[in-house]
Amino acid sequence: MKPKIIITDLDGTLLRSDGSISAHTKNVLTGCKEQGIHIVIATARYWIGAERYIDELQPDYEITTDGTLIHTHGKEIYSCTLSTEQTNRIIHDILALGANSEITVASGRTVFWNSKHISGSEKLHKAVYCDYSTPLNCRANKIVAMLPDAESASLIADNNHCRLQRYRGENWYGFLPKEAGKVQAIRELASRLNIPLSLTAAFGDDRNDTDMLKICGKGIAVANAIPELKDIADEITSSNDNDGVAEWIERYCL
Repeated sequence: MKPKIIITDLDGTLLRSDGSISAHTKNVLTGCKEQGIHIVIATARYWIGAERYIDELQPDYEITTDGTLIHTHGKEIYSCTLSTEQTNRIIHDILALGANSEITVASGRTVFWNSKHISGSEKLHKAVYCDYSTPLNCRANKIVAMLPDAESASLIADNNHCRLQRYRGENWYGFLPKEAGKVQAIRELASRLNIPLSLTAAFGDDRNDTDMLKICGKGIAVANAIPELKDIADEITSSNDNDGVAEWIERYCL
């Protein structure tokens, strides 16, 4: 049966390796919207890091910040956060590992970052500088830091009763609310739209897409996905550089 919601990751999935989106892919997604199929992006990126693609694609909904936020046409409709106390304890524990720890903290669309090179960042040039010398007065959706090893990251997550997320091929670790994730955001969105999960299709390439592909009616991995994701996917489409998402949609939805 044709899906009523199409959910796609960005990096390594919808985006080509150079960060672009092909004209063909844009046309296919437009065709879906014309047929009443909801287009949703679901990304680990912060909202400000996904903003250029949101502007370019004009999706119906965007799930960002590893599933802790949902927006539609600029309006926030869902937010899952750590408490203010948790937020500051996690920051404290990260800094205790080394004075040069680089940390980003997302609170809604605002991202704090203790980098002196914010203006030169492609993804986070709209971040706000913060050295974390005083506690933050906000609830974080996600905290990300570069840490020396997985053991240190796991200890911080355990001590603060939060979820740990590791990213493909990187020493960056994300700290999220226990109940957060792309799956929870997708369930929330499907419930709001009154559409069963059996009528959803999801595309991904990395380990943080695993549960998303499992719960949707169709879980599709791109050819460049990690082996573990391909193993659990219902289907495998072409790679991100060969417009794999658009290829599958054209074949089964248009």
